[in-house]
Amino acid sequence: MRRAEAVEAVMRAVGDRLLVVCNGMIGREAFTHGDRPHNFYMIGSMGLALSIGFGVAQCRPDRPVVVLDGDGNVLMGAGVLASVAAAGQTNLYHVVLDNEAHGSTGDQRTITETVDLTALARGAGYAWAGRVEAERLAAELPAFFARPGPAMLLAKVERGNVKGIGRVTWTPPEIARRFAQAAQAGRTGG
Repeated sequence: MRRAEAVEAVMRAVGDRLLVVCNGMIGREAFTHGDRPHNFYMIGSMGLALSIGFGVAQCRPDRPVVVLDGDGNVLMGAGVLASVAAAGQTNLYHVVLDNEAHGSTGDQRTITETVDLTALARGAGYAWAGRVEAERLAAELPAFFARPGPAMLLAKVERGNVKGIGRVTWTPPEIARRFAQAAQAGRTGG
């Protein structure tokens, strides 16, 4: 399964959950397949989606927060795995699409053919971390979102970009504003 198809499956399953999406092609694909105010697109800064999602999950413990990440981004910000696990954020769901490459910059290899990101998450102390065949991703997401977090679900996907995927057209201030409004929805008091 191509990464864009896996992103589309996540976008169909995410429902009204808050979603923080990593930079690069995954963010562009999420924008193309399911733009909505509940999406925060991390534009231009690699490895920070999990840090941002972790902060959102801490601020809104009553709302499930999904981080849609790629293997290169997880490797870039791997230190935050331990912080997420130590906090025990039960409302945080980390979906990782692993194509063993930096798909946004020319498919340069990452090291995930030998480094198991789910083992890193388990070693850091995630409540659950596992893999799914990409073709089973859509079917597995509802059960994954029913687990207590912090949890990671990793799917190996094919390399390569789909033609015609546009860039996120929202500016960073617009992304922040609309996401903050969506995150605040349903909040009572303070």
